Amino acid sequence: ETPWCSPIKVKHGYANCRTPQGEYYKNVLGTRCDIRCQKGYELHGPQQLICQSSKRWSGKVLCKQKRCPTLSMPTNGGFKCLDGAYFGSRCEYYCSPGYQLKGDRIVTCMDNKVWSGRPASCVDTEPPRIQCPSVKEKTAEPNKLTARVFWDTPEGRDTADGILTDVILKGLPPGSHFPEGDHKIHYTVYDRAENKGTCKFLVKVRVRRCVKLNAPDNGYIKCSGDGNNYGATCEFSCIGGYELQGSPARVCQYNLGWSGVEPTCAPMNINVNVRTAAALLDQFYEKRRLLIISTPTAANFFYRMQLGMLQPAQCGLDLRHVTVVELVGVFPAQIGRIGVKLLPPSLALQVRLLLRIPHYSFNIVVIDKHGMDKERYPFPATPAELFALIDNFPLRKEEMKLQAEIGQSCP
Repeated sequence: ETPWCSPIKVKHGYANCRTPQGEYYKNVLGTRCDIRCQKGYELHGPQQLICQSSKRWSGKVLCKQKRCPTLSMPTNGGFKCLDGAYFGSRCEYYCSPGYQLKGDRIVTCMDNKVWSGRPASCVDTEPPRIQCPSVKEKTAEPNKLTARVFWDTPEGRDTADGILTDVILKGLPPGSHFPEGDHKIHYTVYDRAENKGTCKFLVKVRVRRCVKLNAPDNGYIKCSGDGNNYGATCEFSCIGGYELQGSPARVCQYNLGWSGVEPTCAPMNINVNVRTAAALLDQFYEKRRLLIISTPTAANFFYRMQLGMLQPAQCGLDLRHVTVVELVGVFPAQIGRIGVKLLPPSLALQVRLLLRIPHYSFNIVVIDKHGMDKERYPFPATPAELFALIDNFPLRKEEMKLQAEIGQSCP
């Protein structure tokens, strides 16, 4: 009798058998079976089994489910799989908040034991967030054209790993003195993946301003600061021969109005009805320089020559704040004259006595704004000579500067 082997059962596979006699039963002695595994399984053991006389098959076979290599975890992410790493298993990648998936989100374990798709990685593509303050508005302090502005440096937040590498500021840092106007402040932050986030805001500095003041006619103005900013002070003075009426100084106030009243420069009023020469000369103190011309008679040759020379130089005299005082004749037939005003004989006599001017010869005396006797001439002096002398007086230097500023000059 022909020995029989037990029927072959291959789990997850099948046997393709041929017998020597071609009988219907595929497990008689000498039967050869080719073993195949179904898709997704692989054969462990020989590919062919033979039924031997011992009624046993020539080997053991097993169809084992195919496995793909274990997936590696993406940095800053992970994966979840249905069915592990076996054939047909699907795995889905995910990334931590702030990271984006690069590659295929879903991979499948294929028959060739390789995962489908490209391996996934998690990249930080999200820019960091930074929040700037809103507009900062500030008014300049009194007498200043700048304002000091503070704010908290904005802090950037990275959505991924929370690490920022750089915060860059464009513009002045907080705590700076900002000049008038609008200033753009710009912050930029970078994360480790070199994504950048930016924010910007404005610093607005306003200077409160009054209307600009002008110099009074026949006077000067000198202002601090910008001339009309809150807290600025303007001081006024008059040219020689004029007296200031109104406020000598005015301040630009917070309500944008000027303190005090508008000043004017009125022509100097000389009082000739005083009792002493000293009282007369006091009226010129710090206001005018005096050129005193003394002559024994109106017919004196030097006197007439001197008047002739001074007549065309009237503008130069005014520019240098010079008042001409004439003392003509000998007491009691003596008069004095300042412009069109006549001095009583006794006052003219007192002036000669006070300044020790000789009565019987021609003389010129130059007196400065402090009442100091600066120079005497026993003969006529040319305007050029007189002007050169006066232009060296200390007070005159400041006047010349002011006159140049407002363009005051003689033709």
